[in-house]
Amino acid sequence: MLKKLSLFGKQPAGIKTEQFISILRRPGFNLEYIVSHGRASEPGFWYDQEETEWVILARGRAVLEFENGEPLELTTGDYLLIPAHCKHRVGSCSDDAVWLALHFPDLPSHHS
Repeated sequence: MLKKLSLFGKQPAGIKTEQFISILRRPGFNLEYIVSHGRASEPGFWYDQEETEWVILARGRAVLEFENGEPLELTTGDYLLIPAHCKHRVGSCSDDAVWLALHFPDLPSHHS
């Protein structure tokens, strides 16, 4: 039987750390649901991921910072593609921030 779930369902009370929940995982493919609870990345911490990440801010506000670039302010519905090994971090986010992140291998480019 199919089961309906919600990105915005009731969250457990008292959780103050960022939650990463894998919704769908297949070889070379991972779709994550992320609830930030207003948490920014720790000072000095940078994500440096092996895979490309497509991410959408499904609810809330956030600022993503990049090691070699300007910060990006995001609001509900904004999305971007972060290449593998592009160092980034969450500079700030609202208490209600909810993300979807799709991680997949960096595809090699084909040249003629």
